[in-house]
Amino acid sequence: MTNRNVELMQLVGKALESEHGDVLRELLGDVIRQALDADVNAQCNAEYGERSVDRANSRNGYRSRPLETRLGTIDLEIPRVRKGSYYPSWLLQPRRRWEQAFVNVVSEAYVQGVSTRKVEALVESMGARGMSKSEVSRMAASLDEQVEAFRSRTLEGEFPYMWLDAMYVKVRENGRVVSRAVLVAIGVNGEGEREVLGVQVARTEMESSWREFLRDLMGRGLKGVKLVISDAHEGLRSAITAVLNGVTWQRCYVHFIRNVLDQIPRSQRGMVAALIRNVFHQTTLEHAREAMTKAIAVLETKWPKAAAQCVEGEDDVLAYFAFPESHRRQIRSTNPLERLNKELRRRVRVVGIFPTQPSVLRLVGMLLAEQDDEWKVGRRYFSVNSMAQLQGNLLALEDRDAA
Repeated sequence: MTNRNVELMQLVGKALESEHGDVLRELLGDVIRQALDADVNAQCNAEYGERSVDRANSRNGYRSRPLETRLGTIDLEIPRVRKGSYYPSWLLQPRRRWEQAFVNVVSEAYVQGVSTRKVEALVESMGARGMSKSEVSRMAASLDEQVEAFRSRTLEGEFPYMWLDAMYVKVRENGRVVSRAVLVAIGVNGEGEREVLGVQVARTEMESSWREFLRDLMGRGLKGVKLVISDAHEGLRSAITAVLNGVTWQRCYVHFIRNVLDQIPRSQRGMVAALIRNVFHQTTLEHAREAMTKAIAVLETKWPKAAAQCVEGEDDVLAYFAFPESHRRQIRSTNPLERLNKELRRRVRVVGIFPTQPSVLRLVGMLLAEQDDEWKVGRRYFSVNSMAQLQGNLLALEDRDAA
């Protein structure tokens, strides 16, 4: 082991023993410098000072470059070469898009005079210390263009499954802090891949807001939707019926159970929850209906309102049985979208109160664009074979209805 490696190991040991920022920053800086040296050596096809007939270039000193990190500023020495130039784009590439949006949001709050010590610390930790109004405006314009391009892109192909849900954020408007709804739609295309279909900031979850959102999706090319999964919010449900008439609606079974339990005394909820969950453990529609009938019979004796909810919601909450068995666990609830919204909430919670409504769309839009990119290179949500089975199931249902 070289002396340099020994020093690095000692730094690692210090870092593990202490959370002191200077030690961690020194460790990170040392690792980056070694990586830069190795990278430029590979470009030169020879080590620094090495004599080699294979040498393609040679070193020519360094140039200084500060690198902003979450641990603080690291003063880097970027190697220079005699022929051409060396630029470590893998290190100095622009920040991830959502990080740019985050910097912009907290910086905007700072510039507009609504900052707090927390916002000030956030700005500094993200490397946006001392941003001017013009710098904030330029960054906002660039980010807004990217978000708008993502939100207005044409939706290619068919999307048999679509999930809809909303989350709420706090926004400062006209000197007041108000709550605004962020409407989000995700879908699975014909190849079994997930996509973020759209996002919109609205005043509330009223039917008019959801109608506008769904019409925008349709206008951008949304088609082939067979099943929409959501909770039973009245405005959302009415909008689905109005805009996506003829599409099957799956009521989220998790929300359904919660709604029923709201009618049950707390001391009895455990027993009733087990009774209703048994419905969704069944593997066939016939068995699920039998289990629901038994649950309704028990509820009618003591809690008629809960029983009435089960009777009313039975068809909608069991709609997923018309689709391939391999898909049912994912399409019977809004959990796939809830998990995404949970991550969005975790990120936006850091901001707290957004300075403007556009800043909400800027940050959430960038987060969703990043998630969409990750889904594109990740594994399929449903296999191609199971999606082919879905088409077979739907054709069989159409033939049955026609008969």
